[in-house]
Amino acid sequence: MCIVHIVTSQAPDHVTAPEPSTVSSNAIVFVLSVAGITGALMQTLVVPLIQDLPDLLNTTASNASWVITATLLTAAVATPVSGRLGDLYGKRRMMLVCSGALVIGSAVCALAASVVPMIVGRGLQGVGMGMIPLGISAMRDLLPAEKLGTSIALMSASMGVGGALGLPIAAAVAEVNWRLLFWGSTALAVLIATLIFKLVPATPVARNTSGFDYVGAVGLGAGLVCLLLGVSKGADWGWGSATTVGLLVASVVILLVWGWFELTLDAPLVDLRVTARPVVLLTNVASLVVGFSMYAQSLIIPQLMQMPKATGFGLGESMLAMGLWMMPGGLVMMLVSPLGAKLSHLRGPKVTLAVGSFVVSLGYVAAVLMMGSAFTLMLAVCIGSAGVGLAYGAMPALIMGSVPVSETASANSFNTLSRSVGTSIAAAVVGVVLAQMTMDLGGTQVTSENGFKTGLLIGAAVALVASLVAMAIPSKASRDAEESIEHEVATV
Repeated sequence: MCIVHIVTSQAPDHVTAPEPSTVSSNAIVFVLSVAGITGALMQTLVVPLIQDLPDLLNTTASNASWVITATLLTAAVATPVSGRLGDLYGKRRMMLVCSGALVIGSAVCALAASVVPMIVGRGLQGVGMGMIPLGISAMRDLLPAEKLGTSIALMSASMGVGGALGLPIAAAVAEVNWRLLFWGSTALAVLIATLIFKLVPATPVARNTSGFDYVGAVGLGAGLVCLLLGVSKGADWGWGSATTVGLLVASVVILLVWGWFELTLDAPLVDLRVTARPVVLLTNVASLVVGFSMYAQSLIIPQLMQMPKATGFGLGESMLAMGLWMMPGGLVMMLVSPLGAKLSHLRGPKVTLAVGSFVVSLGYVAAVLMMGSAFTLMLAVCIGSAGVGLAYGAMPALIMGSVPVSETASANSFNTLSRSVGTSIAAAVVGVVLAQMTMDLGGTQVTSENGFKTGLLIGAAVALVASLVAMAIPSKASRDAEESIEHEVATV
């Protein structure tokens, strides 16, 4: 309740904030990009600990899996909520709230001696993911037009960069002491909060006498929790089990009722009328599909690299070595993002999104053809990451060009949510493929070579679908014509 009180108080967002004229654009971009990388780091922070968590926390493997699921759930729920609160009460203020939750969550994890506090801490860390769409939206308010495209692309790429850098860093630190992972993330979160407080100016807030849509927030949260729980735990509980089916059916019912309720409000949590615009709708669909295709790569290739050489196709790499082989992909993503901004400026962001998705598809095909060594797989990862860098920068540009300034943060947050849902679906689908297509290795069932190839080809097909969806997004000329017709009809 104290966080809600702090956020919803009517004090202006500019209190104690630096004036825009006193802070350089480069400093703002640097701080917001580092904040994005920090938020994304939390997603891969515990990957090196997955096998050891049951022993470290004195619990079962099933209970330990909630350490990952908790972050997924809170990030999905908190992202659209923090986006709307950012529009209403200030993006800078909400970024400070998100970074504060990240500080507390990281410290709780570092001190945890059992699974319950670890789950609570990881849940709080998931709230930190809200900094990414909030930061992208703040750029629209704080940066000059000539720097906006490149900066947004860089901030968007931070999601992939944080994930790529997190694996090798976390693996190296975990070998020394696993608690250092969380103390390190605590210190990093404190640094980010300080930089945001000192260097990020206030942003305009929406004038809304209706306040925050609490009922809509609860409804969306309930629907998302049911959906993501069903998708992420379906393999453990059984896809035909009453629990899984019940959760998935409940998610559909709740989200339909939520959508009806949102349409009755003048100031909803998510303006579905704006979301239904062809550009926004198709961009969110493409985001979901791109999220699927991006995450499938990060699920399949690390396992392939660490598969024992005795299988005949595995590369036998350690966790640390695998992370180092994957790291160049994140760096390529960062380097390519400014090129994507230039392409968007010349041809429009829909072209950049279509090209990026197609390049991701090529990366998957390359991985199928170059599974023989860690070096060639690294090249395939770099190809796919280049595509992700192009696509991720184009999506917020499409969204922000199609929504009112007063709804920038909530629209970007919903777009980020679409990507998160895509990654969750990818985890479920790829998990089923890798679990079903197996071979015997010394009496143990492990994923077969055909299983990995099938997973990669699914990723290639899904990325190609994303490219086709992107090409269907209306161009600016057609959007202008539609808006002109709508205006004429409205004035008759």
